[in-house]
Amino acid sequence: MTDIQLWTTVFIVLTFGLYIGIAWRSRVKETSGFYVAGHGIPAFANGAAVAADWMSAASFISMAGLVAFLGSDGSVYLMGWTGGFVLLALLLAPYLRKWGKFTVPEFVGDRYSELVRTLAAVAAVLISFTYIVGQMNGGGIVFSRFLNLNLTGGVMVAAAIIFVYSVLGGMKGITWTQVAQYTVLIIAYLIPAVAIAQQFTGLPIPQVTFGQILSELNALSAELGLNEYTAAFSERPMVDVFLVTLALMLGTAGLPHVIIRFYTTKTVRGARYSAFWALFFIALLYTTAPAIGAFTKFNLLDGVNGTAVAQLPDWVDNWAATGLVSVADGAETINSVSNDPAAGADLTVNNDILVLATPEIAGLPAPIVGLVAAGGMAAAMSTAAGLLLVISSSVSHDFYFRRIKKTASDSERLLVGRLAMTAAVIVAIVAGINPPAFVAEVVAFAFGLAAASFFPALVLGIFWKRCNASGAAAGIVAGLTLTITYMIYTLDVFGTEAHEHILGVSPEGIGSIGALVNVLVAVAVSKATAPPPAHLAELVESIRYPSVSREEEPAGSGERS
Repeated sequence: MTDIQLWTTVFIVLTFGLYIGIAWRSRVKETSGFYVAGHGIPAFANGAAVAADWMSAASFISMAGLVAFLGSDGSVYLMGWTGGFVLLALLLAPYLRKWGKFTVPEFVGDRYSELVRTLAAVAAVLISFTYIVGQMNGGGIVFSRFLNLNLTGGVMVAAAIIFVYSVLGGMKGITWTQVAQYTVLIIAYLIPAVAIAQQFTGLPIPQVTFGQILSELNALSAELGLNEYTAAFSERPMVDVFLVTLALMLGTAGLPHVIIRFYTTKTVRGARYSAFWALFFIALLYTTAPAIGAFTKFNLLDGVNGTAVAQLPDWVDNWAATGLVSVADGAETINSVSNDPAAGADLTVNNDILVLATPEIAGLPAPIVGLVAAGGMAAAMSTAAGLLLVISSSVSHDFYFRRIKKTASDSERLLVGRLAMTAAVIVAIVAGINPPAFVAEVVAFAFGLAAASFFPALVLGIFWKRCNASGAAAGIVAGLTLTITYMIYTLDVFGTEAHEHILGVSPEGIGSIGALVNVLVAVAVSKATAPPPAHLAELVESIRYPSVSREEEPAGSGERS
């Protein structure tokens, strides 16, 4: 066992033991504890849990890699995911917390109809499943490199651990576990960034010092046949940059596993403060990602440019064993680098390894490498657990309890929810071993689905009293159908042939158009059909204009049946 594998094993065993211990101590037997933590999580802790839920394997493992290879065009992920959280905090979270139920489909069902609830539950499962595939793949990448497993074995191990503590603790256990996971992942992310900034600039503040190397990075990129790092719209057309950013923003505000987090606070005011703390915690990582992308890209290119294949750094061989780094057959010297296997470059590097490989590329000691691996697993597991809970609640609460057996007891509903988790994990393992794209891109597909389905239905449901069940249902179906069809058309999934992007719109950006179609169809159908009943208009008024006394009521006192 190498030093890196030893330290990785130490950190992962310690952190996993902590997570499972928290889940065991927080295990629950009632549905309110399992799904919304009994509405008893303090705002500060909930903010950290939201941040951990938010910053998935896409943020920790893949985003800096995409920024490294896309350059300035990679900022779509930073702008979209951060801007979307602002939309969520301002437009949705306080109002949905005021409603005080278990799930997002439950609000949609009460606001519109049981049919719309069912459609929303289907959308929640579809979005969460797509999202969790990226987390499983990210966990597999960590284990495949640092514990000397293949990708299949890595995904299996990650899935088993995620499943254990998700089933044990429900939302209560997941929340407190995510507080610990956020602590681990942010320390793991910042330490190598600070160390590399000190190496390059003599000032250990990566967020403000990485600009010093951009001119050199541009020159190195040009020398290796790559676009200048700082050139705008060199990797994506302008229209797609706009559409991807918008899709990520709208999708963020409509993600069911993040929205449900705001149901766990004690009051509506607590939900607002949770949003503040979450933005602070998120900013720590999101302001660091561009620096890691730039520093790592420079280290990568500077270390291999013009180097003979026989003299490549050790990290190339280490990652080549996972299949995520490859040297072209017949290449003797590295004169070109790409993240696209079809580009025919001398060296092909998968986006998803850059953050995990950063300590090795920079020559940092083995304990830091192990800590980063543990941070990557914390990011993947924190989000996967929240997603499994959404799938569980949608199946057990919105399908089984609401549509099949309304007399089901708490224990029976919990059993159905845990069985749904088990099925979701099994299917996600298969998809995680053979994902359709990089981790962050797979996650972006989930955001596009959320943008095309949940966001319009929720915003119209809160701010437009005239929107009725027929309009909401038609809008969700139209938006999802367009988005899913285009994704299948442009991606090599289900054995289909990948086609060219229409008008430069990528599958990550189609969710913006799906959201627009959803709104247009919902408005048109609502206008053409009868308005919703008067009591629903009063319901909307009560959500939008809560009195001071009701805002401070304990959660659940304002619940409606």
